[in-house]
Amino acid sequence: MLFNSIDFFLFLPAVFVLYWGVFGRSRWWQNLFIVVVSYIFYGWWNWRFLFLIALTSFCSWLSGFWMGKIKCGSGHVRLRGQRRLIMFVNILINLSILGYFKYYNFFIENFYQAFSGFGLNINLQTLKVILPVGISFYTFQALSYSIDVYRGGIQPTNDIVSFFAYVGFFPQLVAGPIERASKLLPQFLQPRYFNYELAVDGMRQMLWGFFKKIVVADSCASCVNIIFSDYTNQSGSILLLGGVLFTFQIYGDFSGYSDIALGCSRLFGIELMRNFDFPFFARDIAEFWRRWHISLTTWFRDYLYYPLGGSREGIAKSICNTTIVFLVSGLWHGANWTFVVWGLFNALLFLPLLLTDRHRKHIGDVASGRVLPSLREAMQMASTFVLVVFGFMIFRSADIAQAFDYFARMFSGSLLTLPRRFLSPLPWVFVLIVVEWFQRTQQHGLCLNAIRTRILRWIIYLVAALLCLAFFKPASEFIYFQF
Repeated sequence: MLFNSIDFFLFLPAVFVLYWGVFGRSRWWQNLFIVVVSYIFYGWWNWRFLFLIALTSFCSWLSGFWMGKIKCGSGHVRLRGQRRLIMFVNILINLSILGYFKYYNFFIENFYQAFSGFGLNINLQTLKVILPVGISFYTFQALSYSIDVYRGGIQPTNDIVSFFAYVGFFPQLVAGPIERASKLLPQFLQPRYFNYELAVDGMRQMLWGFFKKIVVADSCASCVNIIFSDYTNQSGSILLLGGVLFTFQIYGDFSGYSDIALGCSRLFGIELMRNFDFPFFARDIAEFWRRWHISLTTWFRDYLYYPLGGSREGIAKSICNTTIVFLVSGLWHGANWTFVVWGLFNALLFLPLLLTDRHRKHIGDVASGRVLPSLREAMQMASTFVLVVFGFMIFRSADIAQAFDYFARMFSGSLLTLPRRFLSPLPWVFVLIVVEWFQRTQQHGLCLNAIRTRILRWIIYLVAALLCLAFFKPASEFIYFQF
């Protein structure tokens, strides 16, 4: 079920009323209701995939349950080994499911091409497999529970209903944020009461998310699809514009989904982690990655970078670990070499900052306490944005050959010509940037508490809602559903 669909606009109010009106007095019934409606929400695409999310949830819960039965102190090596084995078996099961559906054909095709280059003909068959929506998101969320239980960071739960609600919570099920059990699971294990102010702010955040998706992202998408599908007949300036528009498309699309998910969850008394923190105001690529897809970035930091040794074992090891994280992050996005190269590209941008110990230079908000940035800050943000755009050109390309050809054609003499087509999304991109600049210290773009006139706030809400209705397109999926 899509957030931006008539189905969802009928689904959400009904779920909200039943959740608080019928099941509101019992935490257990609330959680069971969440599981049922989440599976209805997910099964709206293909009910067969419900077996996969149920299997992932059950295996991860069972692994925690079994590890909880094994009590071991500092000297019980054999018992610690049993816990480690249970964790690794669960990881193997879940990553095998993910790998089969998402990467099997990719590795088979590349394996075949590698041996063909040596004149060997290997008969390997690819499969016609449909990628389950959101499988990368809920798999990683389930794995974090098993790993944290093994590490002793959280206590395993015997409440299987609450655990299924944690993995399958419908607002963030198919495109995140990727929650940690230590933060989200306890919210399902304790009573929840309706909070009017929290719900109202959630609706504001949902409205801002719909604006970013429907008005900004979908407007950019119509131009981006034409430019990239017919890029050989476009001027260099239009190809550059295509990269810029795609950057705003993927941001409006993905961060818009995250805003809708966070706002929707607040209607049910659940707080999710922030997934985007105005990344286009970053002053270097390291700051950009602290502000972009935060839940995935921190997941790889905690469950891959640190276990590999992080930066504790010297600069060479730190470079290797950082590169691995970016490469795996790229591959996480899909079975295509463009994603791997995109990850490598970002690693190459990040490593100079790491080597000069400047990767944590910009921690606070840009232009703090000022209306406008300094010239230096403006140049830093502009240069970072250009690098991000180049990276997303690789990300958007169908394959590596197209990416190189796209860049070659863009940096031609026609790059200096003024584009006259595909400019219609730019006013809405401008609105997005202006609103988020002035709201850069807030949680989302429609935190309008600084506007004391209530009528003016409601006019802004009404205009945003009317724009969403005017630009609404049925069956416009979110980009990250494919990941």
